[in-house]
Amino acid sequence: MEPLLKVENLVKHYAAGRPRASGHKFAALDGVSLSIAPQTTLALMGESGSGKSTLALCIACLERPTSGSISFEGINVAALEETQLRVMRPQIQLVFQDPASSLNPRWSALELVREPLFVQRRFSQPERERKALELLDRVALPRKLAGRRADELSGGQKQRVAIARALALEPKLILLDEALSALDCSVQAQISNLLVDLQSSLGLTYLFITHDFAMAAHLADQIAVMERGRIVESGPAEKILCAPSHDATRALLASTPRFTETQSVLVNA
Repeated sequence: MEPLLKVENLVKHYAAGRPRASGHKFAALDGVSLSIAPQTTLALMGESGSGKSTLALCIACLERPTSGSISFEGINVAALEETQLRVMRPQIQLVFQDPASSLNPRWSALELVREPLFVQRRFSQPERERKALELLDRVALPRKLAGRRADELSGGQKQRVAIARALALEPKLILLDEALSALDCSVQAQISNLLVDLQSSLGLTYLFITHDFAMAAHLADQIAVMERGRIVESGPAEKILCAPSHDATRALLASTPRFTETQSVLVNA
């Protein structure tokens, strides 16, 4: 099966030091390569500052890589002009860690989900309303909350709205950048189960960025571990979880309090 997404030798440099420093660059990404098969989940793991979010921004066409390629359905999106990217971006959606900072607090849940359809000029106004309500139903947000402003919703409810908004343009790839880490454990479980159900029913592909191996064990088919802008270990989730080969992976495992129980379940499955 051809991968939906294939990243090859991706490099992203940012200027470092004072603005007038003599051309010194910081490599946020240093030759990253990975691929994701359709309708599967790749968990991208690593400590803060390892380059995970920068990679997500490049894949989402929100940052231009310095070099390398990002192939989505066989098209190198890193080489596209801005007008071409506008056509491509709806197919790749990003859900952020903190929905409170990514959603307009004054807009209702319904308005937030309806907006991408308006911006893309899809459907008539009544059809947008109907579509937005259907999406809120799909993420299990009660209709009585559709008129509530974002700042009146709980953290879990806001994340459901963010997911519904990401689904509005019918993407094939969703990038989840620490999308569960700001939620408490019970809500994390609810949202992770929702993601599994959505993937099954809609045929979605996920890049799930996290530092939590317990969540990766639940959601991921493949795991890739980043350190200092590079992929240092990758492979099937069960192999990485049960027999890590790199020090960075072992350190992440040791720092995940809930993982001991999860690992025991995997080993005894």
